Amino acid sequence: MVRVFVLYEQEPDAGRYEQHAELCRKVPGGTFRHGRVFGAPMGEPLYRYYAEWEFPDQDAFKAAARTDEFMATGKDAMEMGIPVHVHFAEVA
Repeated sequence: MVRVFVLYEQEPDAGRYEQHAELCRKVPGGTFRHGRVFGAPMGEPLYRYYAEWEFPDQDAFKAAARTDEFMATGKDAMEMGIPVHVHFAEVA
């Protein structure tokens, strides 16, 4: 399984983020989830919002990453103007 996870330094406006989430749901082959980061074990959390796609395998991820839909999500995320950190992980 492959996860793409996105950590937002600030919580986005809920209405604007729903527009973004609609784009994310159009990416083929993956399941999209997102939510507010509400805490950390010690002190304040470094990030305020979280999003992820889950893909069944590397092939599904690679296919999705080449689509116009996937590219549109990155462009739209930058347009929101919130610093984000994107990571790719293999999940055992």
